[in-house]
Amino acid sequence: MAKQDPYAALRIREFNIFLFARFLLVFGWSMQFIVIEWQVYSITKDPLSLGIIGLMEIIPAFSMALFAGHIVDQKEKRNLLALCTATFSLISLGLFLLTSDEIINNWPINAVLYCIYGFVFFGGFLRSFFGPTIFSLVALLVPKKIYHNAATWSSSTWKIAAVSGALCGGFLISLIDVDNTLLFVFILVILSLIFIFLIKKKPILNKKKGEPIGESLKAGIKFVFSNKAVLGALTLDMIAVLFGGTVAILSVFAQDILKVGPEGFGLLNASISVGSIITMLLTTYIPINKNTGKKMLISVFIFGLSIIAFGLSSIFWVSLLALFVSGAADGISMVIRQTILQLKTPDEMRGRVSSVNSMFVGSSNELGAFESGLAAKIIGPVAAVVFGGTMTIITVATTVVVSPTIRNLDLTTDIEENEKEG
Repeated sequence: MAKQDPYAALRIREFNIFLFARFLLVFGWSMQFIVIEWQVYSITKDPLSLGIIGLMEIIPAFSMALFAGHIVDQKEKRNLLALCTATFSLISLGLFLLTSDEIINNWPINAVLYCIYGFVFFGGFLRSFFGPTIFSLVALLVPKKIYHNAATWSSSTWKIAAVSGALCGGFLISLIDVDNTLLFVFILVILSLIFIFLIKKKPILNKKKGEPIGESLKAGIKFVFSNKAVLGALTLDMIAVLFGGTVAILSVFAQDILKVGPEGFGLLNASISVGSIITMLLTTYIPINKNTGKKMLISVFIFGLSIIAFGLSSIFWVSLLALFVSGAADGISMVIRQTILQLKTPDEMRGRVSSVNSMFVGSSNELGAFESGLAAKIIGPVAAVVFGGTMTIITVATTVVVSPTIRNLDLTTDIEENEKEG
């Protein structure tokens, strides 16, 4: 196999435009998530309300996922991404208006809260389209031989945007208030939309255009459940995310346990993504194709340990370090999962397979948020986080025993074959 070029995907102009547009979009989305969580907990002082935010997003995201995947495989990807981004800008604008002083001071608190939940619900509907659209578009921007490199840079960009958004979200709350921060999000999303239109329209590779939705969905589900590597990777990550949903109740730790204010809250969120960014960038230089399964299992195990350490800590810098390690471990797992999906998914099924991925992993973020919020309400935030980390470790141990496909997974052959084709 030829020497790996860590910057191969970055040498393609349209891919760079895509990365910048995605950065702006995720930066804004991440900032919006932080601001809304802070606002909701400030209004209610109830950790369960944070779980409800996750529940409001998972219901439409999960229920629409397969249908969204079918639509994505049938439609042109650039325009579909632009439509999703334009619609998301309306959510940001609505949240800005909803959190203005005029509304906050004159509307009943419950009315404001329910409207926030409504916008989050609409965002969950949109998210079911974002994931498969972006996943499918990446494969149309780069040659097949550098899919794995593009997947790494795309995931890294997502994490860099997430850390920047989380960090800026916490600071901007204290500098310009919640409503103006959300106005800034709206501006970022509009800029992202402008850059998306600099990408040319792409061909629709699905040869079964117009296929009945029932047959289309059945084919996508059948592929995922018949491919042990894809199914195993998704299942492992799903359970880890489900029980390791610490982020959902970070505002509880920031306000009530560590007592560090909005700036500390932003740093806690940012530390997770900083760890992810570092390890993701390292994977562009250090290939993950050899012993892929073992690397993924080890990274998820470390993730579980670091979550337990965070839950038990009452010292701010120790909590930051624990979250940093959890992000680093999660970054490796994310790159591996995205690489597996890119290498093993046929072009005509990318939308549907990505939708199943969002049902397994993406929706688990919100379901995990609800689980964390509910557990924090019942047994307290510390016990909830420790329980989640413990369940993650148990999941890894179980996977090692029952899934030799994941344990022995190696992507060397897949990457070599793509390099010959590409």
